[in-house]
Amino acid sequence: MDAAMTKPETERLALSVGPVLYHWSRETLLRFYADLADSAADTFTLGETVCARRRELRLPDWLALARELRAAGKEVVLAAQALIETEADLRLLERQAEQHEFAVEAADASALQLLAGRVPLVLGPHINIYSRAALVEHADLGAARWVAPVELALDALALVNPPADPVRTPEGTAIATEAWVFGRLPLAFSARCFTARHHRVPKDDCGYRCIADPDGLLLSSSEGQPFLVLNGTQTQSAALHNLLADGAALRAAGVSRLRLSPCAQGFAQVLADFDAVMNQGAAPAARDAAWAGLGVPGPFGNGYARRAPGMAWSSS
Repeated sequence: MDAAMTKPETERLALSVGPVLYHWSRETLLRFYADLADSAADTFTLGETVCARRRELRLPDWLALARELRAAGKEVVLAAQALIETEADLRLLERQAEQHEFAVEAADASALQLLAGRVPLVLGPHINIYSRAALVEHADLGAARWVAPVELALDALALVNPPADPVRTPEGTAIATEAWVFGRLPLAFSARCFTARHHRVPKDDCGYRCIADPDGLLLSSSEGQPFLVLNGTQTQSAALHNLLADGAALRAAGVSRLRLSPCAQGFAQVLADFDAVMNQGAAPAARDAAWAGLGVPGPFGNGYARRAPGMAWSSS
């Protein structure tokens, strides 16, 4: 056990592995989840959320993987696609609503009416919930959990779902708050594929160029500073959001679940470090500094959590 580790006296923060946002091969995806089956993760959100053309795993494959993770003692949620653009996208969402084994995380308000009342519902981070009134309205749809928007400061998050007076479902169940604590932040989606545009190929005949960028395609400013990351139809922050040292503030804001967004290298150690710091009393100092040696992308940022520009970073 870490010499600086003391048993915390607070309730355990659940660790939630978000959907893989990048285009990884089928073998890479299956190996990634197999490696985490015995990890400290409590919940896995599975599925393609960014691009309908990425189909290394189809719904039956995701369901089979979900059953395996459930057998390993994990909670599993299916992820809905963020942009519903075609009839095929709508049919996939309908099939997710028709299955009765797993909850579904709605990635966009357009999916809520189709999913509500049919499957257990999780409100994803792209649904615009910035006030208590908005969360109350969505709780009436039967959602048991919400993932706060990534740009919402922790003190503002506490006002939306106060720990002393949480929003409740019509059945009286308190809505659980999940906060994004690790990973590049999804900032925007578009019907246009930015990766295809970068390579000067049509979106509908892209050759799946994004599979060559397992952590997205980094863009730098004219001054040579990391600025944004292209991930197909999604634009991400270049800074990797990192709230490893913010356990006290997260708890004070009423957060009970921590979302970690997967990266291609070193993620298992990141997950273990978050568990050690948040739930076992380990000191955060130097742990995240070692991630770069494992291939975890950088630089770090935590500005949004502290009402600062998102790419800002403070280690204290």
